[in-house]
Amino acid sequence: MSNPFAALGLRDDLVRAVVELGFEQPTDIQSDAIPPLLEGRDVLGQAQTGTGKTAAFGLPLFERIDLSRNVVQAVILAPTRELALQVAESIQLYGKYGGVRVAPIYGGASYGKQLRALRDGAHVVVGTPGRVIDLLERGALDLSTVRYVVLDEADRMLDMGFIEAVETILKGTPEDRQTALFSATFPNDVVRISRQYMRDPITIKIARKTLTVEKTEQRYYLIYGEDKLAGLMRLMEVEDVKSALIFTRTKIGAAELAETLIARGYPVEAIHGDMAQEARETVMRRFRQGLVTSLVATDVMARGLDIESVSHVFNFDIPNDAEDYVHRIGRTGRAGREGVAITLVTPRERHLIRSIEQFTKQVLQRGVLPTRDDVHAVRDSRFVGIVQHTLDEESLDRERASVSQMIEAGYSPEDIAAAAMKLARQIESLRPIEDVRELPERSERSRDDFDRRDRDDRFERGRGRSRTGRETGMVRLMLDLGRADGIQPGDIVGAVASEANISGKAIGAIDIGGRNTYFDVREDSAEKVLMAAARLYLRGKWAKVTIAREEGGAPRDDDSRPPRRFDNRPPRRERTRS
Repeated sequence: MSNPFAALGLRDDLVRAVVELGFEQPTDIQSDAIPPLLEGRDVLGQAQTGTGKTAAFGLPLFERIDLSRNVVQAVILAPTRELALQVAESIQLYGKYGGVRVAPIYGGASYGKQLRALRDGAHVVVGTPGRVIDLLERGALDLSTVRYVVLDEADRMLDMGFIEAVETILKGTPEDRQTALFSATFPNDVVRISRQYMRDPITIKIARKTLTVEKTEQRYYLIYGEDKLAGLMRLMEVEDVKSALIFTRTKIGAAELAETLIARGYPVEAIHGDMAQEARETVMRRFRQGLVTSLVATDVMARGLDIESVSHVFNFDIPNDAEDYVHRIGRTGRAGREGVAITLVTPRERHLIRSIEQFTKQVLQRGVLPTRDDVHAVRDSRFVGIVQHTLDEESLDRERASVSQMIEAGYSPEDIAAAAMKLARQIESLRPIEDVRELPERSERSRDDFDRRDRDDRFERGRGRSRTGRETGMVRLMLDLGRADGIQPGDIVGAVASEANISGKAIGAIDIGGRNTYFDVREDSAEKVLMAAARLYLRGKWAKVTIAREEGGAPRDDDSRPPRRFDNRPPRRERTRS
């Protein structure tokens, strides 16, 4: 019987790869998009995240790759580095039997590894628009050999202020390239780009399906990003975890989290796409035997895991799409068993919980993290239970003989027992109960602003007084390039959002002067900008970003003309979801 993916026209090596990943039947977007893409047609697809569109545009690209040429032949643009990493991981897994080299290119990371990947002859670049433009201007990336271009989540990219960067990249590729554009919605800019840069595209629209959630206890914990590890450890201590899946957004995050948990004495392993098939099978065998109780994985890898059921699912990183959430937690609470799904949510991700609730028609209960006393109480109770079981069930003749010898040596039974308990519980010293800042309950009206209470004193200098011209809730930053350097508003939005990994909406008013540019960013994003985007490469020059200290509204520089002000924020409007 023919495999349904083979029936779409895919090569045997690709079919083998997706079967090993657990793909059984093509999704609607895959069935509709793969055949025309294999034929070389341009495709304009309307599909939500979680519908399988990565495979829909990722599998056909291998037909466009000539392995004898070590040049970039495919470019996939994504709005965020998380999505770029996810897509890159998927492409690597699909093409693991074909020898295609994939280079993830994104902001907020060092250039060295990315430049080496390009020099080594990457065939496919998966990147965010800002970093791709950066490497183009450095001369490190050549698009003249590109044959296949994908715009993934195009509406989000344009909403984040990447429209100029996207168009620059498209103009830098050959006119006879094949183009695929996928978007959840079709705003005017997406329609214009499709008309201007695509050739007679086939339009595919996939309706979003409603999925049901099994009867699983679902909780979420609102927590600052830097406290997530401490929060996860507290929960793993007090929950009755028999077996668990821990989800992260990227394979790098999965590997790092697994390493940290292993160092703290947890029987955990990561399972990711860089592992050989034999190594993955070894991990799964250890998991089924109970030698490993938790697996850390991404959505891509978890799809192909042969696991009947687990007691807990931990979303260390909340998924961006409600369908992905349903897929994850469907791993627990199967066949009438009880299951628990726990999600860690940062303040800026709070809106994703509301999306999940609307999609599943269920309310997720907000939990309160266990205290130090709670963790100590569980540890004590669990240890006492183990001791009592040993006293009731095990033969202790040799141990009693040793105790008698120590008593004869002058030690009391109480001291001997206390010393033995301390030795038996040494592993707890590897698991410090770290501080976790509590987030208070807030009203619906203000719950997107939780983290504004956690304001670092260093940013008080940047806020200044109302005379600075910045808006309430924003921090004013300065960039030492301006109108004389050809700086445009889109340059600021694209570069800062990409390098700092923030939404373009977090950037407010932009004042472009002759030699300097001043721009506002949300208070909760200022630290990320100063840490990740302190130096930006714009218009062929390096620029330094610092906190603005002037107090005269929009500051002047050596250009006598007043700064030009741009408001980056979109007008307020009601948005409907399909």
